[in-house]
Amino acid sequence: MSKAGALDLASGLGGKINKEEVKSAVDEYEKYHGYYGGKEEARKSNYTDMVNKYYDLATSFYEYGWGESFHFAHRWNGESLRESIKRHEHFLALQLGLKPGMKVLDVGCGIGGPLREIARFSSTSVTGLNNNEYQITRGKELNRLAGVSGTCDFVKADFMKMPFDDNTFDAVYAIEATCHAPDPVGCYKEIYRVLKPGQCFAVYEWCITDHYDPNNATHKRIKDEIELGNGLPDIRSTRQCLQAVKDAGFEVAWDKDLAEDSPLPWYLPLDPSRFSLNSFRLTSVGRMITRTMVKALEYIGLAPQGSERVSNFLEKAAEGLVEGGKKEIFTPMYFFLARKPLSE
Repeated sequence: MSKAGALDLASGLGGKINKEEVKSAVDEYEKYHGYYGGKEEARKSNYTDMVNKYYDLATSFYEYGWGESFHFAHRWNGESLRESIKRHEHFLALQLGLKPGMKVLDVGCGIGGPLREIARFSSTSVTGLNNNEYQITRGKELNRLAGVSGTCDFVKADFMKMPFDDNTFDAVYAIEATCHAPDPVGCYKEIYRVLKPGQCFAVYEWCITDHYDPNNATHKRIKDEIELGNGLPDIRSTRQCLQAVKDAGFEVAWDKDLAEDSPLPWYLPLDPSRFSLNSFRLTSVGRMITRTMVKALEYIGLAPQGSERVSNFLEKAAEGLVEGGKKEIFTPMYFFLARKPLSE
């Protein structure tokens, strides 16, 4: 875990947002979401602003509690969270058939935890695409500390309009990132464009499952909580994502919701009924301590005004994720492997 202390957390709160403007940024961000009466259309039309605000506000909390890889994982009995996250990333690399020297694109790379792990595991060069300046700045520093600056880099850009030539990359992957796209077909088409013919795209998508009932008020509340706490314009179904990647031109090699046969539930690290010393900050007790700490830091002026509210909506997201997982109406790991045809 790269940021260990309360002062590290406080120093990053708000990201690139001016500290005096964090509270107003929280106001604006919350108004986008259905939990506060916001509309899906506004989230989609303003997704760049919404997602950037979200990651400026939330990144330090993520890194403080979760580490450098901001994603869930299929997990075996006896396996630690950290081990499962690494294996989840290695699985992706193996599915893509990555080999030394290949040029790989990570779409929506966060601060680059998976990027660094996959580059070291496969001896490839990985470019991380991200539209958030704070995360890129943080990622470059972590690349330097890890000694991978020569093979790993970052490009600041919107994944709906990538600044790369056609047929640039030998492989592309996305880990719980393209769920932020306002239009999945448009996003997948951009990935298709920059991928070389005959090569593969692999993804873990956040999706609602066939168990989700849009007319069920509890299901709708859970979906709203997840969208609010994770900067999402909407959560698409597994069927919608699968059709979208086909509509973008890909041939689907295989797909599966990896949450279905995970020996340990993917949401276990966030479950309030669970206690763990290895991932203490994610437990209900750890999150309560973090909330109290952030409140105190905000009170004495070390954290900007609005930080406690960010902690609160992330807490609400955790509740929604656990409830969505238990009811099996949501998955963060709908996986598919798709290939760009050799000839179009």
